[in-house]
Parts: sequence; C-alpha cells; structure tokens
Amino acid sequence: MSVVSLTVNGKEVAQETEDRTLLVYFLREQLGLTGTHIGCDTSQCGACVVHVDGRAVKSCTMFAVQAAGSEVTTIEGLAKDGKLHPVQEAFRENHGLQCGFCTPGMIMTAVDMIRRIPNLDRATIRAELEGNICRCTGYHNIVSAIEDAAKRAAGDAEGKAA
Repeated sequence: MSVVSLTVNGKEVAQETEDRTLLVYFLREQLGLTGTHIGCDTSQCGACVVHVDGRAVKSCTMFAVQAAGSEVTTIEGLAKDGKLHPVQEAFRENHGLQCGFCTPGMIMTAVDMIRRIPNLDRATIRAELEGNICRCTGYHNIVSAIEDAAKRAAGDAEGKAA
C-alpha cells in the first residue's frame, strides 16, 4: 500500500491505495469520479481518457502511484462555474454523442487534440481519434463537434492576440 498524493480537478488529494491500482479505478472507486469510464481494460477503447499534467492518457494504462505528484483532470473538471467547457458545448450542439458511454473519453481526447494541433481538419481529427471507439454514432457528429470546437478555439485565440 502507498499513499498517492496528487491534484485532481484542482483539488489536492492524498489516498492510500494498493500499488497495483490502475488510475481509472483510483479515480472511480476511491475518489468517486465516475465520469471516467471503464470500457475495455486493455487501452483499446479510450473511454477512460483523462489528462495527466496536461496530456491525454488512457487511465487504464497507468497505475495510480505513477500519477503521484501530477495534476489530473477528469471530465468532471472541465466545466467551470456551472458553464460547460467549449468542447462539451460543441458536442452538445453538434449531437456528438448518442449513448454517452464513450463521450467523456472523446471529449478529453478532443481537448488535448485542440491544444496540440493548430488548424485541425476532418482527416486529422479522424486520425487522432483512432484510439477512441464509439459503437453508436459512426463518428460523423463527433468529428463535426471537434471541428466546431477547434474553430471556436482558433477564433478565441485570434481575438485575444488582436
């Protein structure tokens, strides 16, 4: 057993956990943050994507003790002051979800993608989503939502630079 100290969604957390506990189980079972979904336990579906120190990570591929000292953001940490994150808003407006199971991982992946890649196009978005599986939508509306959010982010960045 180890005590894992980290910051989750802006709050300092210290919890005792077994060394073999995956980050996804630590977040869900020990911290009660159930927005991060468990889909496959083999890092194929992307439902468990969170941000660790600002980078998208499949939390089923990382032990909680490996995240010690890190800043972790889950889907619950994106909205601020009751206002959806722009990517969450774009998913809502573009109907980028159906059953919703893959949505948290898709959104967390999209936020990271938009941060890393300027001027996203549909082909790049599709390529970047290869590690995320949706069994309901066929991806069209997911890609449209990410494209919309990326355009809004680029517009916001241009507005701030002017």
